[in-house]
Amino acid sequence: MGHRLDGKVAFITGAARGQGRSHAVRLAEEGADVIITDLCGQMDSVAYAQGTIEELNELADEVRSIGRRVVALKADVRRREELVDALKAGVDELGHIDTIVCNAGILPLAHHDMSAFVDGIDVDLIGVMNTVAAGLPHLASGASIIITGSTAGLMEGTVSNNALGPGGAAYGFSKRMLVSYSETLAAMLAPQSIRVNCLHPTNCNTNLLHNDEVYGVFRPDLDAPTTDDVMPAFVHFQGMPIPWVEPVDISNVVVFLASDEARYITGLQVRIDAGSMLKWPNGPQG
Repeated sequence: MGHRLDGKVAFITGAARGQGRSHAVRLAEEGADVIITDLCGQMDSVAYAQGTIEELNELADEVRSIGRRVVALKADVRRREELVDALKAGVDELGHIDTIVCNAGILPLAHHDMSAFVDGIDVDLIGVMNTVAAGLPHLASGASIIITGSTAGLMEGTVSNNALGPGGAAYGFSKRMLVSYSETLAAMLAPQSIRVNCLHPTNCNTNLLHNDEVYGVFRPDLDAPTTDDVMPAFVHFQGMPIPWVEPVDISNVVVFLASDEARYITGLQVRIDAGSMLKWPNGPQG
């Protein structure tokens, strides 16, 4: 274990699985105590399995096994009051918060009606704003806010595909909006020495990528494409010869931005994209 985050406390949303789980483990490995939350439920508009309370509790046990303190609570980022309550409980036990990781996000493709659009906006955009609003009263000089965007949200044509429906449109809109939101927030908080940065992963090895709906978008010529079927398309999307990045690749950047090593880094859009935006500067159809 490292010591880059000794004495720090991080608040992470969407932590039960995927990138959020990885973030919690890596932050703990570097010395941080963590407050972890998740919806711990399944939204009708989301086709892949979402995190469960059992997984959140298992993560809490893993953090404790590393030797760090943890507060694990069920909270829905669409409900600001639930985040406020979770943060109060976390601060009451751990004393303070130094880092907020706005990680919770969905790609709602289970059906093609406007409820998927509403869900996508509520979680991917409003959920970030709710998390920041709930956390700001607890932050002091030197704190770090880290927001999860998406390389796909920065590229033309990646989420406007009709096959992705309203949920894909909401995902793309939300991730694009987070660019200006994070930069404006960074400018507003800079006089307080509170930093804000936005991360933009490419395809990441989580359930959000590995599901029938996304596979079908990458291989519309097949009725039921498998991982092997979509692998060439995934590799083609990146600049480097890989199909996806791993959650820990994002977590390592989170650790850096949470640490004092990044004390003067704010307002950045950080692409963890294996060169995909260099390969497709005008979008995959450009």
